Amino acid sequence: MHYFPLTRGAGVGFKPQHFEALLANTSAVDLLEIHAENYFGEGGILHHQLEQLQTELPLSIHGVCLSLGGAEALNPQHLRQLQRLCERYRPALVSEHLAWAFSDGQFLADLLPVVYSSEVLDRTVDHIAQLQDTLGRRILIENPATYLTFAQSELPEAEFLAALVQRSGCGLLLDLNNLLISCHNNGGRVDSYLQTIPLDDVGEVHLAGHSVKPVANGGTLLIDDHGSAVDSATWALYSHFLHIAGSRPTIIEWDNDVPCWSRLVQEVDVARACLLESDRTREATR
Repeated sequence: MHYFPLTRGAGVGFKPQHFEALLANTSAVDLLEIHAENYFGEGGILHHQLEQLQTELPLSIHGVCLSLGGAEALNPQHLRQLQRLCERYRPALVSEHLAWAFSDGQFLADLLPVVYSSEVLDRTVDHIAQLQDTLGRRILIENPATYLTFAQSELPEAEFLAALVQRSGCGLLLDLNNLLISCHNNGGRVDSYLQTIPLDDVGEVHLAGHSVKPVANGGTLLIDDHGSAVDSATWALYSHFLHIAGSRPTIIEWDNDVPCWSRLVQEVDVARACLLESDRTREATR
């Protein structure tokens, strides 16, 4: 079993239907990401596939159900299962969402937004500390796609994330599609956001597609649906981010209406080209 330190490269969120095509040419991607909860079982086809792939490629494990921003205590069984999964595969990266998903012990099957208040900050810091202590490693926290803001929020999202990093020692998973969606829907500014978060602590980048929905006032709402190719505005933001921050491991997310493997690799190739161009530009300006 191999452990891969990871600072760059482009890959995909792995789908089992792509296993044969991927195994035939693992050089088509630089890394893979899986959703942790899909692998909490002990055996089966998913682990059979992953055991073969993880000897060839670095792995990022991405959690979607831990509810780090929730008011309830973290589920101890969930923590144990995640710990076992990380011990089994020794991923290069581990990440979770800034969100909540439980109420009165019931899982709500969604990534729900948090209030950016001092109270929520305190408990999220505590939850991250518990998770990092359990895993014995630094984790990355992903910025959400949001569709509203709360009157109770005391901080802008970027300041909230910066405080999480400073107080908990976590890193950030910067989802650039989510960033564009949140700024479009809620009136934020991408440039101000990137000036506020600690760029050196961004350990991974996500890119994905979104849909556009008309709203009653004649405007539009962007929806984070992961059901299409990466939008041109997201590619432009990715190039800008690489210019100011440098290369980062990058994952293409395409979870709905999943295309064939060759189409997904085309998106990886675009990301690789952006990474290469950024490296050349930064080297030329030194």
